[in-house]
Parts: sequence; structure tokens; C-alpha cells
Amino acid sequence: MRRREFIMVLGGAAVAWPLAARTQQSAMPVIGFLNSETPIGFAIQAGAVRQGLSETGYVEGRNVAIEYRWAEGRNDRLPALAADLVRRQVAVIVAAGTPPTLAAKAATTTIPIVFSTASDPVAEGLVASINRPGGNATGVTNLGTELVQKQIEKLHQMVPTATVIAALVNPTNPTLAEPAVKEAQAAGRTLGLKIHIIQASSERDIDAAFATLIRLGAGALVVCPDQFFVSRRDQIGALAIRHAIPAIFFLRELAASGLLMSYGPSITDNYRRVGIYAARILKGERPSDLPVQQSTKFDLVINLTTAKVLGLEVPFYLQQLADEVIE
Repeated sequence: MRRREFIMVLGGAAVAWPLAARTQQSAMPVIGFLNSETPIGFAIQAGAVRQGLSETGYVEGRNVAIEYRWAEGRNDRLPALAADLVRRQVAVIVAAGTPPTLAAKAATTTIPIVFSTASDPVAEGLVASINRPGGNATGVTNLGTELVQKQIEKLHQMVPTATVIAALVNPTNPTLAEPAVKEAQAAGRTLGLKIHIIQASSERDIDAAFATLIRLGAGALVVCPDQFFVSRRDQIGALAIRHAIPAIFFLRELAASGLLMSYGPSITDNYRRVGIYAARILKGERPSDLPVQQSTKFDLVINLTTAKVLGLEVPFYLQQLADEVIE
């Protein structure tokens, strides 16, 4: 082979190999992951999504890629992040929470969206109905705001002497905050308790919120559903211990971080099911044909170590009702 011909063949191969590599890489489906929080604060839930994907045959980096977009506590960034995923032409968008889902819905009517939310997806306009979502979105809902009244009941059973209870809400997420406030106030009327609504949407706000509830004489605290509070669970748990405040949330992880109790659905299982739905869509199913799944199992978790630190005697019947007791 002549030298010039050899160089041409070699040059053609140099072009062909990267082109083949790019073709193979582009053939790998890409999932967009849209979240209000940070990678550290949402690591458990993100891991649950990957678990659901792997159970259905998709492993990140092997046969599926995930583009993560984190708003880092700033919901005003979500529309731009959602638009970026649409420009990226991802195959599916996983939206973690109501604000990310609303941003994704506003950004696209064609790319499938799989959400996990604590609010009513029908009332929020995310789907036409639970059984027949229609459109391009489906997912999992735990209807977390409806749990607030039950959480206050459990907290009152644990600390019957606490007649003043504070409810912590995130004002930047009204889709969760407003119904949670209504649930808390309804529980107050039913149980004859005074409910103080306290707002927090930043790390500094949380410190100030505990100072406020102490000033108001609140004897207990319900942390209302919000992903921001999940991401700040260690701070909230430490402050609850420092100020000797019995507190309840809907996530087991906060009870493990030092809160007295949690009552709610398994969030990790919800996000695992989100991963499964995303995988099924990658395999060709349509979101309009996949019913919105609802949490069916609700766990009561009691942290006995925290109870001892707070000087509380946990009623035996509550220990019997608990799905898990942390010692």
C-alpha cells in the first residue's frame, strides 16, 4: 500500500471510531433528574430512584445516563433548569416534588414526566385523574399534607401536656404549605390545641423558627412535609434536642436524626417506584397509561433515645403501635 493511501485509510479510521463511539453513546437513553435541593440533602431519594431503575434493567453509566439538575433550595431556578433538560432532549424527566413537577410540566408537553409529590396531583393540574393521568405525566403521590392532622394526633398522644404546638412550613412552597396549615389548624380545633404557624425557607430561618417557638411557649413541633426540611434534617434534629422540643415529621430519616417521632409513608419506596416507572417508559410504555400510584403503608417510628433525653415516658400502647422503635 502506498504511503498516501495508508494515511488516507488511517485518517478515515480515526474519524470512523469517534463517530461510532458517539453513535453508541447517543443511543444510551438519558433521564433528566429535576430537584429543588442539593445532591447531599437528596442522596437517599436519588439512590432509591437508581434502585428502581436497576430492578427494571437499567444501571446508570451502563445502559442509561442521568442528567442531574439541582436548584439548591431556590425554586425560582427550576424553570430554567427544566428548560435546560428539554433542550438536552432527555427521554424522561424525573421530577422530585411538586415545584419541580410544575416547572417540568410548564417546560414540555411531550417529554414524559415521572413525579413524586406530597400534594394532590389532580388538584395541582399535573394529571387528569389518578387512574387515567392523560398527558405526559404520572408518578407517585403520598398526599403528605393530609398526614399533618394525624401527626399532631400522634404527637398529642405522646405529649398530652403540650397544649401549644408549632407547625413549621416552608412559605416558598405554597402547594404544600397552604394545605398543611389548614390540616394543622383543623387538628388544633379537634383536639383543643393552640397551633402556631412558623415559617422557614433557609438555614438561618430554621434557627430563628426554634427561637420563635420557644418564645411562644410551644411544647411540641410538627415539621410539615417539604423537601427543604428533609435536606436540613440534621439541623432540625439537633435543634429539637438542644431546645428539648418533642417533634414529629413524616420521614423516618428525621426520627433517626434526632426528632422524637415520624409518621408517614416510605419515601424511599416511593422514589424506588418512580425509578421503576421511568424504566417502564424507557421501554415504551406511555405515562398516560400508567396510573398514579399512592402510598398505602404508613409507618410510626419512635426514637426512644430522644424520648429519654427529653425526659418523656413513651406510653406502652404507642410502643406497641410503632412499626419501628429506635434505641
